[in-house]
Amino acid sequence: MSASGNLLTDHPELYEAQFPDPDRIAGRWAEHVLRRHGAGDRVLDAGCGTGRDIAYLQAQGRDTLGIDMAGTMLTYARAHHPGPEYHRADLRGFELDRTVDAVLCLDSSLLYCHSNEELAGFLGSCRRHLAPGGLLVAELRNGAYFLGAGEGLGVPHTRTLTWQGVTHTSTTTLHIDRAAQLLRRRRVWTTGESGRSPVEQHSAWRLLFPQELRHLLAHAGFDVLELHDGPGPRTDPPWRPGAPEPAGCADGDRLHLVARLAR
Repeated sequence: MSASGNLLTDHPELYEAQFPDPDRIAGRWAEHVLRRHGAGDRVLDAGCGTGRDIAYLQAQGRDTLGIDMAGTMLTYARAHHPGPEYHRADLRGFELDRTVDAVLCLDSSLLYCHSNEELAGFLGSCRRHLAPGGLLVAELRNGAYFLGAGEGLGVPHTRTLTWQGVTHTSTTTLHIDRAAQLLRRRRVWTTGESGRSPVEQHSAWRLLFPQELRHLLAHAGFDVLELHDGPGPRTDPPWRPGAPEPAGCADGDRLHLVARLAR
């Protein structure tokens, strides 16, 4: 069995095939949140991936910028989702020559900050780049859900898709590292091609409790406006235009955060 950094990051087309969003629900949800809270037009997407979400906001007339550490993702974003500026930068600590009105951090990108120091680096970078009263909008896994439930943990989950005529099968197993407060993922990829060895990959997300998030944000100079379990782009069912406003619960597996930089 061979090892790889990340098969989906190395092949952005495969990422979009594995996680399709033809209706641009993530981008539409983000635009809805920004409008509801009166955000200005300048938006930074931290951990922009393939660029499809920030490109949707660009198409709505916003002045947009995406940052990511994966050069393959940025190359793909420039070619397939043009419009925004794209730069290689680490969301755990970035320096850009501009100020923005909102920072987006979708699809649990914030949780790649594994330590308290890395979280402080991210929030400090947001504070330096946000205009007074600017917004931080994040969508992430809910630590309270995963640390309190064993459902689905340790059980392999298999998905299959055909891409460029080749069948790819991913078998994913999650487990909790409670000492580090991480949700660890082991994913094994196999293909229908003869002679090709399986590829094993490992990744992890920091798991944060809602009240822990509130404390971290207050310490960084933010006022929390919303913190709830949805609906959002990754909930079941997902957010749709006209969906009821969130009730403020945090029982589901996703958290949706809106915080304003204190003036």
